[in-house]
Amino acid sequence: MKQISSAANPHYQLLRKLVQSSQERRKTGLSVLDGVHLAAAYREHVGLPRGIAISRSGLGKQEVLTLLDGMKGVEIFALGDALFGGLSSVATPTGILTVVETPSPQSAPQDMDVCVMLEDLQDPGNLGSILRSCAAAGVRHVLLSKGSVQAWSPRVLRAGMGAHFMLSIYEQTDLRAAAGDFPGRLIATRPLAPRTVFDTDLTGKLGFLLGNEGAGLSAELLAAADALVSIPMPGKSESLNVAAAAAVCLFERVRQLTVSGKR
Repeated sequence: MKQISSAANPHYQLLRKLVQSSQERRKTGLSVLDGVHLAAAYREHVGLPRGIAISRSGLGKQEVLTLLDGMKGVEIFALGDALFGGLSSVATPTGILTVVETPSPQSAPQDMDVCVMLEDLQDPGNLGSILRSCAAAGVRHVLLSKGSVQAWSPRVLRAGMGAHFMLSIYEQTDLRAAAGDFPGRLIATRPLAPRTVFDTDLTGKLGFLLGNEGAGLSAELLAAADALVSIPMPGKSESLNVAAAAAVCLFERVRQLTVSGKR
């Protein structure tokens, strides 16, 4: 185990850049996982990380030590709590950061059975929640437009709770082209659409189109949809959070598949 005792250390500098800069993450093809849960999920679904940084406090945690038992051959750095605090993006540092190669499939396959296409999504928490819902609902493919928040930012990773490693996430995607190539039906959510998601057949090859938190979907993607659906809201709220809307749609599909015996 190597020691880092100064913020000028080149390994420390790289870690800080990876935590703070989406440009650095894209340039290097590396991401930083904060905490034992994400590190364990990566180990289970992807493989060994590139490196690990542990605080002095982290070395006193049994869950951290247990995780390290399965990391033979991985470069490990120990650093003081103050230095570690300068890297962690949470108020109470977890004690362990893992540097991993970012899974980055090049392009979405044209034979997808089901996928979610996200246009210009901006909030990291929303994206992380949608990824969790996709993983739970058995939807593997997620396509992000060029204007969306980076899927591998620390905040999205925390909100995703390990869902990233169960999915194929395609960033910087031309969604108009992807919508045109998709072999199944495309379903877009729209608040005032007369047809509800509960009255729409969500079985078979299907793509869900979800838009920006404020602006919604662009006119081009709305026009590409085979059906516009709404989510009934008998309460006084005028809109539903995009992550909540995604969960409703995804699990209505799960319900329909279960009832029909196709799942």
